[in-house]
Amino acid sequence: MSIYDTLNKPQREAVLHTDGPLLILAGAGSGKTRVLTHRIAYLIEEKNVNPWNILAITFTNKAAEEMRQRVDSLVRFGAESIWVSTFHSACVRILRRYIDRLGYDNRFTIYDTDDQKTLMKEVCRKVNIDTKVLRERAVLSAISAAKNEMVSPEEYELNVGGDFGRLKIAKAYREYEAQLKANNALDFDDLLVKTVHLLNTQPDVLENYQERFRYIMVDEYQDTNTVQFQLVRLLSGKYRNLCVVGDDDQSIYKFRGANIRNILDFEHEFPDAYVVKLEQNYRSTGNILNAANSVIRNNSGRKDKTLWTDNGEGEKVRLRQFDTAFDEADFIAEDIRQNVQDGTAYHDCAILYRTNAQSRLFEEKFISMNIPYKIIGGINFYARREIKDILAYLKTVDNGQDDLAVRRIINVPKRGIGLTTINRVQQSAEERGISFYDALLTPELIAGAGRSAAKLDSFAALIEYFKGQAERESLTDLLNEIIEKTGYIESLEAEDKTEAESRIQNIDELLNKAAAYEEACDDRDERPSLSGFLEEVALVADIDSLDEDQDYVVLMTLHSAKGLEFPNVYLAGMEDGLFPSYLTITSDDKEDLEEERRLCYVGITRAEKELTLSCARRRMVRGETQFNKISRFIREIPLELLDTGGRKAEGEADIQDKQKAYFRAKQAYHAQPFSALKKGSQLAAEAGGLSYQPGDRVRHVKFGEGTVLDIKEGGRDYEVTVAFDGFGERKMFAMFARLVKV
Repeated sequence: MSIYDTLNKPQREAVLHTDGPLLILAGAGSGKTRVLTHRIAYLIEEKNVNPWNILAITFTNKAAEEMRQRVDSLVRFGAESIWVSTFHSACVRILRRYIDRLGYDNRFTIYDTDDQKTLMKEVCRKVNIDTKVLRERAVLSAISAAKNEMVSPEEYELNVGGDFGRLKIAKAYREYEAQLKANNALDFDDLLVKTVHLLNTQPDVLENYQERFRYIMVDEYQDTNTVQFQLVRLLSGKYRNLCVVGDDDQSIYKFRGANIRNILDFEHEFPDAYVVKLEQNYRSTGNILNAANSVIRNNSGRKDKTLWTDNGEGEKVRLRQFDTAFDEADFIAEDIRQNVQDGTAYHDCAILYRTNAQSRLFEEKFISMNIPYKIIGGINFYARREIKDILAYLKTVDNGQDDLAVRRIINVPKRGIGLTTINRVQQSAEERGISFYDALLTPELIAGAGRSAAKLDSFAALIEYFKGQAERESLTDLLNEIIEKTGYIESLEAEDKTEAESRIQNIDELLNKAAAYEEACDDRDERPSLSGFLEEVALVADIDSLDEDQDYVVLMTLHSAKGLEFPNVYLAGMEDGLFPSYLTITSDDKEDLEEERRLCYVGITRAEKELTLSCARRRMVRGETQFNKISRFIREIPLELLDTGGRKAEGEADIQDKQKAYFRAKQAYHAQPFSALKKGSQLAAEAGGLSYQPGDRVRHVKFGEGTVLDIKEGGRDYEVTVAFDGFGERKMFAMFARLVKV
């Protein structure tokens, strides 16, 4: 029996169609990775395509590694010659070989988000941008958006018109690019942009890679941006054997520059494209899929398809509505605890939410109930201080032109080199047109260095020693020597013995990573290199930190959950104003709501066996209690698919009626004497200098008049609860509320 006989009819059709443009519309859980890997095997075994003529691109290291393992198991001979990588990894390989054509050194550094922020602070200072008015993050976001659309600093400046803010960004963009070039560094967007620029300007390089990659496959095509589309178009331009796989219903990264038109307009760009739809889902039950289909069909900007399964109907989708967000968290934590007692593993459960802030209540519940959990998308391992310090040493050894790395560790551990000296080195480097590190090599030429010259010379000598060792030692030996010679561990212990323990464990984990990298290189018959290690570290994504062998409940945003699946999924905070967000609901752009609906579709289709949708009538947001309607996405699901726990889920009118009754009861209660209530809260209010007490009538600039219900101490401020005549109950901090007694 052939391996291709195990495929369903559309899957087999996609595998056997090898020539010309091919669009595979792959619904959630429809086996797209299986199709891609079998297609690679078919090209090699049946079509006699050389393995090195195949390029398979996906978005995350995790997905690339999974694809690589599957390809290796299907293709025995030559599988190691196939390029299976992320967009960024593929571009780095090309740039390492040819970026000198663009005026860079091939040993360039890749800047992560923290490096970019550090550099942007310096840029803003140079171009006189007040970062209290125009934040570094906003400038970086604007520059990233420009790069994703392949807009150069010069083009950006030409298009600003009379917009003063954009003119400031244009100046920052130009200086930012100049600083990157001076540091021989690229940010993540540059990896793509510079590769496209290289292929556009170097015909021989383009010809080389077009010949090399005669068959190209791109996974998650709905997430590509404009520059990624240009890259794929250039590489496939000669042989046109381009296969893209994606699902327009799962396009959820517009905020990162993803352009859904790439997949929707594929047949326009390639009129001879062949289209295959994969609609059979192997992951979820029928009721879950029917709920997903009923939500997503409300979008107009999509290609028609309907998921179905042979897995049976399964349990209905549970819908639970609670009075407060605390009750919601309590129910979900208790439900997970009960499921685990009944034999479910913790790692079979995932809580998905729209915003990171929603995790707090679940964390508190899990801690109190001793439930193990992990938040995916929190602080990245490589963003921790001690890891960035050690990596900065490695970057300095590898690329002395990286001023950010050198400046980070010149006084770490402390060597008595102060900020004044560092600024003098920087000034000397700028005046002489050399890098910061090159200036350190001749400290006698640094004006005003004085007695610090010897310290600078000592630091430079240490780095030069490490550079020599890097040529002779293994990566792990070099790391150990840097840690030992610098006295980094001792400096951590001198700071804080308790905190040092966890930091040292992180450094040990970095050593494990280096050893694993060297082992992987040996398995691939490649020579481990310092540049290669730094490159691999720079391209690690947060989602790659999910360890499926560990038993803990996973908490993550819906954006982070894409590509994953769990037996039991809880979609929390399903309320209008939260999901979809208030800004989305009030936006004039219909596409914003459609993207939120796609995000809901992604969340629903993460569930394999059980899906719970939960919402709260009242939720604290920015210090104020808000009453929310059930999410419109829930109202798009037919009632026959929902299990409401024996209670009828409240509609919009029900909620409003209950709100009014609640306010009347509250006001009637507080119309009685306040003697008992005042004993605590009145004293607190008087001590805090507030002009009002429970029972008083007050006015708010936005909500108008209302009655003070309660006042509680809240650390540095007082939490005031007011029943406003026209807006209902609100909780707010006194300092910001600025209530005036009527």
